[in-house]
This record gives sequence, C-alpha cells and structure tokens, in this order.
Amino acid sequence: MKSGGGKSADTIANARLAAIVDSSFDAIIGKDLHSIITDWNRAAERLFGYGAEEAIGRSMLLLIPEHLHDEEADIIGRIRRGEGIASFDTMRKRKDGSLIAVSVTVSPIRNSSGDIVGASTIARDITAAKESERRIRLLMREVNHRVKNQFAVILSMVRETNKRSANPGEFEDMIRARIMALSRSHDLLVTSEWAGASLFDLIQEHLKPFGHEERISLSGPLLTLQSNAVQNLGMAFHELGTNSSKYGALAGEGGHVEITWTVETGPEARRLFHLVWQETSNADAGIGEPDETMRKGFGTVVLQRVAPQSLSGSSSLERSPGALKWSLTAPLEAIVIPQLGAETEGDFSV
Repeated sequence: MKSGGGKSADTIANARLAAIVDSSFDAIIGKDLHSIITDWNRAAERLFGYGAEEAIGRSMLLLIPEHLHDEEADIIGRIRRGEGIASFDTMRKRKDGSLIAVSVTVSPIRNSSGDIVGASTIARDITAAKESERRIRLLMREVNHRVKNQFAVILSMVRETNKRSANPGEFEDMIRARIMALSRSHDLLVTSEWAGASLFDLIQEHLKPFGHEERISLSGPLLTLQSNAVQNLGMAFHELGTNSSKYGALAGEGGHVEITWTVETGPEARRLFHLVWQETSNADAGIGEPDETMRKGFGTVVLQRVAPQSLSGSSSLERSPGALKWSLTAPLEAIVIPQLGAETEGDFSV
C-alpha cells in the first residue's frame, strides 16, 4: 500500500485489466454458474446490439438461438468440472433477431480461494470468414464442373482435328492453337472468379494473336457473358479469326472485319441476342480459297452446331468471293449473367 492516499498495486492491476477487457475487439462476457450475465464489454454491445444495462442480469440464452439452448447447458456442465472450452464455431443471436456466426472460447473464473464461480466467454465475429469459405466452396464446385467440361471439349477437339489433319505436324499446330484459345477464355473467367466476362474483352482476347487490330471494328452494348457463353463464343471467334488470318480479311491488304451485336425483342416479348461477324477482303488479292476446316472441318462444326446448340440458338454461315458472314441468334438469358449485362444506353463501338 502506498501512503498519502496512493492506490494499491492490486487496484492498479485490476483497473488495467478492466481497461484491456473493455477495449478488446472481441466480445468478452462474464457469467455465473447459472448462465446469468455478470460482465459485458463494449465489443459485446457492438456485436450483439444490447447495452450493458440490458444484458447484465439476464440469461446467456438471450444470445443463443433456441435450437442451440442445449449447447449452453453442456458448456456450464464442463465449466463446473473445471474444463476450459477451446474455440468452436457456432451461431448466436443479435438483439434484432438476426443470427451471426461466431467463434467462441469459454474459460472458468475462480475466486481468491480457487473455487469456480463462473465463466468468461470470448466471442469473435467470423461472418466474413464463413462467407469466404462459402465462396471458395462454390468456386471449387464451379471449377470442378468447368474442368470436366473442358476435358470433354478438348477430347472432341482432338478427335475432330485428327480426322482432318494431313500429317502429325499439322495436327500438333492446330490442336495447340485451339487449346490455347480455350485457355484464353479460361483466363478471363478466372480473373473474374468465374463471374463472367465482357463480350468486348472476349473478342479482343481471341483476335489479339492475329494482329491487324486496325482492320477490326466492334459495335454493340456492353454485355457480361455467362461462363458457358464465354467458352463457346470464344471457340467461335478463334475459328473465325484463324480462317480470316489465312484466307480472309486479316490475310491480305484491304480487308476488314466488322463484328456487331444487338439485343432485340423477339416473339412473345422474348429478348434475343444477335451477333454478326462480317468480313470482306479483296477477292483479287490471290489469298486463296477458304480454309478446309471452315468448309467441312472442326471450324464449321463449332460455328454451325456447337456454339448455337450450346446457347440454345441458331446460326448461319455464308461464303462468297471476298466475303464471309456468320450470324448467331440466341435467347439473351443463355448469353448474359442474370441481372447483369443488360444493354447500356447507346452502343459501344471501336
């Protein structure tokens, strides 16, 4: 004891401990062996919504959902036996009735004689962590589904490309290019955590390897595509770009590729997505006939069957000297992410 009215060391230590408890970011709640709340810090008020005057003197069951009331009885039983309870995840109830995910640790409180007189409960809000875990599980399921789908697509690519390759070298070049195209679509989806990709970005990504950006124009509303549309439209753009770079507008001088898309209202007020790839080239430039893959190979399969069928739509492919046109029409709900990707005012043109 200090003379002159000084405070004892115990008093100072207790005051310091009380300050630490009160300033903690975790909710710290004291209770007796009958589950009656005896102590309540500021973090508990923030977490649960009750002020100290509302909580102290009431049962801990105030904070526990009815279906978990047995949990408190088990906790008190273990505390009476002198057991500490390591951190466990559970649910608690706020003043407004909403539920919150918390991590709870419970320890016995002893008096100066060493007798257990209550328990200290520390509760930490783990809502963000639980949401992160939920999103990770959803993403893993999505990735698992997409990987299986990619395997099926690649096997189909291998089979169809092998049928139409003149030699192993040609097969290797073509299959590598197609798998890399799938990879570009995959990268866009991974970047957005499988939330989709814009149609503008998808087209640019797939036509970038062919160069000649100055010969390509894009026009249409800003749309956010579903992952299925990203994959199948990406395959289509790769096949169109490959053919154009060998035999069309991107091969010789004076060619031009125009890609336009619109959202229209069809029969029964159904909203439809309509896309047109229109390319023109100098028919006298000696570029040559369209690639065989575009006439009867995998490219034609993708453009006339795979892409339209996977998007519940229809397509047409028209060729004439110096020109090629591919058009696709599909229900908008098969193309864009729900509640997203609706057309903006005016068109986006490049």
